Amino acid sequence: MIKVLIADDQAILADGIRSVLASSEEIEVVGTAHDGFEAVEAVETASPDVVLMDIRMPNMNGVIATKEIKHRHPEVKVLVLTTFDDSEYILNAINYGASGYLLKDVSAAALIDAVKNAYAGDTILPAKIARRIADAARMVSNDREIRLKRKFSLSEREVEIALMIFEGFTNKQIASALKLTDGTARNYISSIYEKLGAASRAEAAEKMRQALNE
Repeated sequence: MIKVLIADDQAILADGIRSVLASSEEIEVVGTAHDGFEAVEAVETASPDVVLMDIRMPNMNGVIATKEIKHRHPEVKVLVLTTFDDSEYILNAINYGASGYLLKDVSAAALIDAVKNAYAGDTILPAKIARRIADAARMVSNDREIRLKRKFSLSEREVEIALMIFEGFTNKQIASALKLTDGTARNYISSIYEKLGAASRAEAAEKMRQALNE
């Protein structure tokens, strides 16, 4: 049985979602919350597997509530459910660990499937907003590349590898992803460390974090 918490400040919509989910024998609604604070608290008491999280709620919005829930309970899946087709909200929620995003005009069958798929570990991104997410992510990525390139005088390839180091890729994963030999990957990484003035992977990641937050 998949335990679901519904967080939505509009009681009528929350009741409608509850009715839809109740039609599935595999899903149990274990609680509702009317703002982000209530959602965070309800996760502590109801122990849901999946949270259906509205974005725009009073007191604490769904993006911040998602961040807090995923920080405390990384195993809980959060599906953002909203009427707002907003790429910035989408990207922030995904970056904070949301398992995906659904618009409230989703069909009953699609909503049930999305809950099951999120519980199984899938990422839920409706086709009509996936392009916006990709475009927003690309803008963020391009900005990071420009910042690192200017700050540390990195080449195009070094920036690519530096960002992979920053994201936690191992040397072997970097070599495999970029189709480099292990030796070539190590040479690039050594050059990056030298340009960053770093003696270790952790120190390099920290210097990049500081540069990206300037």
